[in-house]
Amino acid sequence: MEYTEPGERLADKTACSGVRADLKLCLLRSDCCTLLRKTPRECLNTFDGTVPMECQVLRNTFFECKRSLLDNRTRFRGHKGY
Repeated sequence: MEYTEPGERLADKTACSGVRADLKLCLLRSDCCTLLRKTPRECLNTFDGTVPMECQVLRNTFFECKRSLLDNRTRFRGHKGY
């Protein structure tokens, strides 16, 4: 996540918000959104090579973070994505 001003933070303080913001920015910068004029939601489900591998890794990280919210073991280990 890139911040333009010092001390700038995300307004969303929920779990996985940092990973979600990084995924959103990655998708918005991808060829899928810029050249093909698709929404980030539509780009999540495309596998035609217009979405870079970095975004696919962030998608998997976001999925794992959301899944960890439902896992009872995270009471001891903490949430992923912080």
